[in-house]
Amino acid sequence: MARIAVVTGGTRGIGAAISRLLRERGLTVVANYGGNDEKAQAFTKETGIAAYKWDVGDHQACLDGCAKIESEVGPIDVLVNNAGVTRDGTLHKMSFDDWNEVMRINLGGCFNMAKAAFPGMRERGWGRIINIGSINGQAGQYGQVNYAAAKSGIHGFTKALAQEGAKAGVTVNAIAPGYIDTDMVAAVPPPVLEKIVAKIPVGRLGQAEEIARGVAFLAAEDAGFITGSTLSINGGQHMY
Repeated sequence: MARIAVVTGGTRGIGAAISRLLRERGLTVVANYGGNDEKAQAFTKETGIAAYKWDVGDHQACLDGCAKIESEVGPIDVLVNNAGVTRDGTLHKMSFDDWNEVMRINLGGCFNMAKAAFPGMRERGWGRIINIGSINGQAGQYGQVNYAAAKSGIHGFTKALAQEGAKAGVTVNAIAPGYIDTDMVAAVPPPVLEKIVAKIPVGRLGQAEEIARGVAFLAAEDAGFITGSTLSINGGQHMY
């Protein structure tokens, strides 16, 4: 029986690329999404991948959503915490709501989804959790104290949860993408984006499919000796 994977934010951008590739690799994939019904329906029509709607920042919604998937599709073997938002601004202009919304969804969503899926993985003795962090969670970024803090938190969350899951056959890893050619990056003003690309040693933006291949690698059956790690896929922009 095919492993079942849930990808949050899985109908657009990096998440959609992850959903598609995991399905190509033989997994049964369910994509979560938070708001855009039209995009989600188009994605399901195009790919045949079921899309379930809930807000990953809502703890009870995550518990209920995962319970529904387990009832209708089967037990969750692979969880990809990809959903995220930005509310950029310098600290003196950033409202508490802008801070809280990014923390609630980007970091809180990882906790909420892991809380729903991790116990079952431990009981069955196998699981893969892959959290999508960011280069800006590693290096920081002007005007993103909320986003950088949330993504940095994901990297710490990953290392701590990996220690809890290791003996139970559950690996927990993170991927830290650099600047990827998605709608989120496309919203960056062109002069700023040009400066960003100029700092990337390979000289270009990454592609969503390149992140998806990293996820597929960490989600594989034979990736059981990799846990608590962060895979940086950023074109050499940040090395440490």
